[in-house]
Amino acid sequence: MNFKIDENLPAECAALLRSADFGADTVAEEKLSGADDTAIARSVWAEGRVLITLDLDFANIQAYPPATHSGIIVLRLKRQDKHAVLGLVVRMISALKTRLPAGDLWIVEPDRIRFRAQ
Repeated sequence: MNFKIDENLPAECAALLRSADFGADTVAEEKLSGADDTAIARSVWAEGRVLITLDLDFANIQAYPPATHSGIIVLRLKRQDKHAVLGLVVRMISALKTRLPAGDLWIVEPDRIRFRAQ
C-alpha cells in the first residue's frame, strides 16, 4: 500500500511508513505544496495512493465519497505538535496490520479509529 503525506504533516510521517514497509511520499516531494485540495486529491487518486492529512475538508464524504478514491486518513488531535502527530501515526501503522484503508475514510484519534467504508 502506498501513501501520500499532506503538507500539514511532518515529513517524518513518510519515514515511519517506509520503515513499516509501506510506500510513502510527501506532497512537498511531489511539488504540490500550496496546491488546493482538489489538485492534491486528483494527484493522489491518479497514483492510487492513500492520503494522510490533518485537513478536515477531506473528511467530507459528500465531496470525497469513500467509493471514489484509494482511501483517506484524517488525523484528529487536540495538540498538533510533531511529537503528538508522530505518536498517532505509529498507532495508525499498528492498525494497518489488521485493516487497510483502500476506499475508506479513517478518522484517527488518540483513543480510537473510526472507519467509513465504501
